[in-house]
Amino acid sequence: MQKSKVDVILGIQWGDEGKGKIVDVLASGYDIVARFQGGPNAGHTIKFGGMTHVLHTIPSGIFHEGKVNVIGNGVLIDACIVCEEIENLRKAGIEARDRMVISDKANLILPTHRLLDAALEQKKGSKKIGSTVKGIGPAYTDKVARCGLRMGDVFASSFQGKYEALKADHLLQLKNLGFDLEAARIDGKTLAEYEKAWMSGIEELRSFQVLPTEIYLNRALAEGKTVLAEGAQGSLLDVDFGSYPFVTSSSTVTAGVCVGLGVPPSAIGKVYGVFKAYCTRVGSGPFPTELHDATGEELRAKGHEFGATTGRPRRTGWLDLPALRYTLMINGITDLVVMKADVMDEFDTVKVAVGYTLDGKKMEYYPTTEQAERVVPEYKELPGWKSSIGQARRYEELPAAFRSYLDFICQETGSQIKVVSVGPDREETIIRGE
Repeated sequence: MQKSKVDVILGIQWGDEGKGKIVDVLASGYDIVARFQGGPNAGHTIKFGGMTHVLHTIPSGIFHEGKVNVIGNGVLIDACIVCEEIENLRKAGIEARDRMVISDKANLILPTHRLLDAALEQKKGSKKIGSTVKGIGPAYTDKVARCGLRMGDVFASSFQGKYEALKADHLLQLKNLGFDLEAARIDGKTLAEYEKAWMSGIEELRSFQVLPTEIYLNRALAEGKTVLAEGAQGSLLDVDFGSYPFVTSSSTVTAGVCVGLGVPPSAIGKVYGVFKAYCTRVGSGPFPTELHDATGEELRAKGHEFGATTGRPRRTGWLDLPALRYTLMINGITDLVVMKADVMDEFDTVKVAVGYTLDGKKMEYYPTTEQAERVVPEYKELPGWKSSIGQARRYEELPAAFRSYLDFICQETGSQIKVVSVGPDREETIIRGE
């Protein structure tokens, strides 16, 4: 039997592109859906059957019966948050235990990781990154420092001792940072209250299949099973290639799939690059096409641009093609997926950034973080489509002006748009033929 490939779904802007919906739409064509990085700083919103579901850690294929969902070794797990997701799925009639396996090498986010995240962000003052304060940075720090706890550890008799030792180290760090532990709250709970819920969550997770998912996945590929890898955040938040230091703490690009799931580069197949028809960003960092006017407010209001994890209002701006070309390059994108163009249905005109100038000179490459704060975008103005695209179910049914907008993006990027989302629901999706 021929070995299968791992197809990948990535965000290719600053996150919040709508990846969860696309994973849900495409999941029916795969045997396995696997998350490969990030943690509960992600918020993947899925709508179908008149219901809205938000996932933070669990893969977005969980709503499809008969599919296996894998939390890979590159993912961080907060036992409280993931168990809240598990309980919400139960209320929706889905038992995650029957559809999900967890890597024994996935690292845990301790309650004190979350306090450290808050303390470190507080210390930065006006230079804060805009962290979700979910403990992501401190947990990945401990992973790299080789002192973190992993899912496989929860079955060992030494687990409690290891937990207490790492907690004591964190408390010392918090003391040195001058952090007020008495006043501190984690999702409204004291440290002791959150820790109690966290330990209860650990007990729940012990009932799941926890195994070397890298072996599981490679065996599945050898057997001809199909795998869809799900990314979180976006390529411009990648720890190496994003607008550092205003980035997440993991590898959000295609290469991160190999490390986050334990599959070889030769196993990568299609790479779907998901982007909005405009741009958004949460938190600090450069945003060349950001709008500070009524148009930006309109995008935020009509697009419901508020974080699924934090509820924070997202910054909004026009589509940025130089940034898109950069993320296409580093990811090897094979198929583009455009989201939320319906938000601009009533716009008379839409703008697209086609290049940058810096100090009056045209830039020939994607800017550094410092340069990105100072670049001036060059815009191309295109006519709006001035009609609803939500009822279209075939590409040919889309307004001519909208198809011209998509053609312009394809021409400028040298890539093909294969999936067009025309609304938030699972059914509001057009998949173009080869």
